[in-house]
Amino acid sequence: MPSSTASDPDHPPRASGDRGQASVEFALALPIVVVMALGLVVVGAAVRNELAVELAAREGARAAAVSSTPATAAARAASRAVALPIEVTTTSDGSTVTVTVTHVDEVDVPILGSMIGPVTHVGSATMMLEPP
Repeated sequence: MPSSTASDPDHPPRASGDRGQASVEFALALPIVVVMALGLVVVGAAVRNELAVELAAREGARAAAVSSTPATAAARAASRAVALPIEVTTTSDGSTVTVTVTHVDEVDVPILGSMIGPVTHVGSATMMLEPP
């Protein structure tokens, strides 16, 4: 394979101003790629927390449906189901019990946290009351 020379028409000589172009492009694109990657992580964490809140609501509703003290049983079961700070609300109409679990998720990523703000996850489950 012949080497590239100044007289080679397929490989013109490189201009001296093109040196370091790839480094500059990488330096400009890197922050955008990092922010997008952090955005994916934040979305993944939000989805995980949403599923956890829904699980806590189902666990709380099941415990409340079979307990003589539905509110206390729901709060205990929902808190055991997830390792998140949650707020549990229980309502009953005599034949069913509804448990609503709320979690406020603070976005801790510095750049994205100011753009997105806190995300509130709410999960609710209703079950028939069963005799204790």
